[in-house]
This record gives sequence, C-alpha cells and structure tokens, in this order.
Amino acid sequence: MHAAGPQQALTGTLAGDQPVHSVACALDPCSTPKAHLWVAFSSSEVLFAACELGVFDLLAEAPGPLSSAAVAAGLGTSPEGTELLLDTCVSLKLLRVDTGGGRALYGSTELSRRYLARNSPTSQHHILLYLAKTTYLCWGHLAQAVRDGKNQYVRAFGVPSEEVFAAIYRTRTPVRALSIFCRFDAGWGGPSTSSGTGCSGALARECASLYPGCYVTVFDLPEVVRTARRHFPVLEEARVSFREGGGLLVIESLLDADGRGPLTTQLFSLNMLVQTEGRERTPAQYRALLAAAGFTDVQCRRTGGPYDAVLARK
Repeated sequence: MHAAGPQQALTGTLAGDQPVHSVACALDPCSTPKAHLWVAFSSSEVLFAACELGVFDLLAEAPGPLSSAAVAAGLGTSPEGTELLLDTCVSLKLLRVDTGGGRALYGSTELSRRYLARNSPTSQHHILLYLAKTTYLCWGHLAQAVRDGKNQYVRAFGVPSEEVFAAIYRTRTPVRALSIFCRFDAGWGGPSTSSGTGCSGALARECASLYPGCYVTVFDLPEVVRTARRHFPVLEEARVSFREGGGLLVIESLLDADGRGPLTTQLFSLNMLVQTEGRERTPAQYRALLAAAGFTDVQCRRTGGPYDAVLARK
C-alpha cells in the first residue's frame, strides 16, 4: 500500500462510492451556494469592532497613512490582532492600504471619513454602536422570538424592552423629511399639522421648516414630549383631534402586497419582532388598521429609500 498523492486524494472515493471532494465541499461552508450568508455576521462584527476601537477616528485624524504597529500603539491594542482587523477592513473597502516602500500603510477611505469617523457631521458611528450592542444581541435570540412571539430584551440584557425603547425615542437623529413630505400633495401649508409618535420632534421640526404656514403639534408619551421641547421652546399640551380633512402621516417600511418582500423590509419586520414584538405591514394591512380608526382616504407611497409613507385622512 502507498499513500495517495494530492490529486488522488481529491478524486478518490469513500465507502458508498461518495467522492472525497464532495465530502470536502460539504465541510467547507465557503464552497456552498449562498455561502456568504453563513459568515455575513463576521463582516458586520469587523465593522462594529473597528468603530468601537476607534480605528476610523485614529486614521481620520492622522496626518497621513499609518502602519499597523502605529495604529496598535495609538489604540492600545495587540499588534497582531490590529493588523488582521486592518487588512480585513481593506478587503471590505472600509480602509485603503499602500504597500509601496516595503511596508503596509493604512489610511481612510472617503466612506470611512464621511460615515464612520465619529467627528464627521454625517457620521453613522453611534448607530453602528447601537446595532452592535443592542440589535445584534437581540438577533442572537431570533429562534426564540419565532418560538414565543416575544421580544428578546430580557434574554439579551435582563431588562424589559420598554426601558431600552424609551431611550431610542430620545434620539435627535435627523429625519430625511423632504423625501417623505414630497410624496403627497397633502396641503401641508394649512393651519394645523400633527406629528404622531413625535419622538424628539425632529420630523415635526422639518415639516414646520418646509411649510412655515402650518402649526405643528407633537403628541407622544409625556417623557417623549418633554424631549421634543428642545426643538420647540413653547409647546402647549393638547389632546390630538382631527378636523374634517385632517390627516395622519405614518412613516414605515412597506411590505409588498403579498408580504414576501422587499428583503430589507422583511429584515426590518424580524427586527421589530425581536425588539418590540411588532412587525412591518403591507399597504392593505395599513388601510385596514386606519379604516378601523375612522380614516377613509389612505394613500401609500414608496419613497425609494428604506422608509415609505402612508397618508390617511379623516
């Protein structure tokens, strides 16, 4: 007997005439169809870790490209781990590398300077940390959420979802209101507009700036309305009522009519499940909900972005 060479090993057979290369492919997740889904979470973790460690901040503030050793020294991280992280960021197009001169020097990309460095006015740094520390952990319990139909905050953090979700409502993240309001000929310039679940008042503020002739009322939970005062120095407490012809604007991601797409909205819907026990809806489902509340004229509009718009009138 003699040992098989490499080519023989790849083309040999096992018991039951199963080719060895078939077994090898079965053991290698990267060789299967849709293999990227098996390890997609790893790419997210690379981005999250680089944000948490301050990689993008350090490189954005540096006078020029830095070696991995210099980055490790600046961050207080291990040289080997830092080099591995930097090289993976380069492969993900989050950073660039210059290997001229016999050594690798790492620098920012336009994307990392604009969206990943925390001092950029368009930075996504903090939402990425939220995704890493909150959303990601909840998604780790997706199977349990499907089993029991409940949000997973208690399992992930040991606290009920109400405590964490209230903090989300206090955010002052800018709202892309123009793409929402321009979807309807709604007569926003009229004397009165109400912003439902107004959060910090950011959406209401944008509405008022686009249509100076309208009077905007934010209604939400008491602690949320208190936060909205930062946008509006004078805010009268009032119950919400709709005059004839008044409208309610709902900003959400719309599912297709059959509920089987788009993929982004389906993922949003699962995210609502694991975090709030909620879900996204189809236009027909929104029409049914709003009709039950007395709204008759319901218009649904796609914006081309992640969030769509539903306008309902009394």
